[in-house]
Amino acid sequence: MNAGTKSTEIDIDQAAAGMTLASALLDAHGGVLLPRDAALTDSMLASLRRRGVERCVVWAEEEAAAVDPAQRARERALRMQRLERLFRHSGDDGADGPSLLRVLRAYRDKDPA
Repeated sequence: MNAGTKSTEIDIDQAAAGMTLASALLDAHGGVLLPRDAALTDSMLASLRRRGVERCVVWAEEEAAAVDPAQRARERALRMQRLERLFRHSGDDGADGPSLLRVLRAYRDKDPA
């Protein structure tokens, strides 16, 4: 999301799959449970409830729908560039790196909206 987008703090029971975090979720020790801009899933929400997380900050729903296609394409390109950078040394030495990269590309290529 961009800097002009509004965020809102909600109870974890109000959160739903598909919502996007406006700030990172941290555990009691300051460790990152989920990063900013992570799209919530049902399994993530169940895990957060088990950990005792009570609230989260998400991007306001009406603002999330206002993201233009050009911005979405730029964000997709950045996600793909990051994957390429992370796996730049995976090579074809029989390791699982190239297979994992293919799976992650397919996953990240999905349109979150």
